Amino acid sequence: MLRWGSRLRFIPPIRPIRPQPFVLPSRSLPQTRAYRIGGPQPQYKRFGRATNIFQRWAARPTFYREVGLVSVGAGGVYVYNLEEVPVSGRRRFNIISPDVESYIAKSSMEQIQQEYRGRFLPPYDPRVEQVKKVLERLIPFAEQAGLKDVDWEVHVIDSPEQNAFVIPGGKVFVFTGILPLCKNEDGIAAVLGHEVAHVVAHHTAERMSQAPLVLLGIIALWCFDVSFYSSKILLDIFLSYPGSRKQEAEADYIGLMMMSQGCYRPEAAMEFWHRMESTGQTSPPQVLSTHPSNHNREEKIREWLPKAREKADQSDCAATMSYADQFSAAFGHPRSAW
Repeated sequence: MLRWGSRLRFIPPIRPIRPQPFVLPSRSLPQTRAYRIGGPQPQYKRFGRATNIFQRWAARPTFYREVGLVSVGAGGVYVYNLEEVPVSGRRRFNIISPDVESYIAKSSMEQIQQEYRGRFLPPYDPRVEQVKKVLERLIPFAEQAGLKDVDWEVHVIDSPEQNAFVIPGGKVFVFTGILPLCKNEDGIAAVLGHEVAHVVAHHTAERMSQAPLVLLGIIALWCFDVSFYSSKILLDIFLSYPGSRKQEAEADYIGLMMMSQGCYRPEAAMEFWHRMESTGQTSPPQVLSTHPSNHNREEKIREWLPKAREKADQSDCAATMSYADQFSAAFGHPRSAW
């Protein structure tokens, strides 16, 4: 500020004094942890981002206890529903009764009739009569294995497909395309024995019973961020496909025993799969297939032949087969070539 009549003097402007915070010595500061007031509090999380209900369940603090309780309950249900497969003696899980299995199969029967309408051979066709004749010799041994009160029906479909199947309830379907590979009644017995064995062992019910287990496996993998498609592939390779191949091998065994008891040559089953192998049809690797390879089936049947011959001897087939062989040889036609 300047004043007249006085000495020139510079007065600096007054600056406000800012108070300094009071800081205690470091040795007197207590150890503290900062928390956000009013905001989200820290939470326990097992997964960084729970994107579905199963991951949210896995993020719960009580997850392991709940999983333990569920596992104990599921284990009890599994053990309670274990049963023994006829003939083979394998233990398996099954919650579907034969009546339910047959009821569900009715829809399959309707679909097959619609798909092949007009292609079913009449009952008087020689091929139909031949298949019926073979089946009639196998039925008593299917009944001995526990398959009773079944309304058997034979349907031969005029189609080049090399296939045959039997659905629960005793409905037999044979395609004419497979009959040349069978060559004779022994070969037909090998095919029918295998297909009837699926019904004897209630394999359809077993597959339906496995559906909840497969679903639980998919859910478990989904919780670990494995996609549904990838989960399905993994479970097919390591659970579904091996189980299906086991059922096919089991049907081969049961069918072989039944055809032997019915006085058919058990070697015919091995010869049939050898002919199937010789057709040269391409198939995926066994690990990616629901069926064993034709070569492996032939080799397994070769291993079971002593047991099959034993079954044939026990069913008084020895005399019958010996007489039939002598009769055929007398006319220069081995029975295996019928």
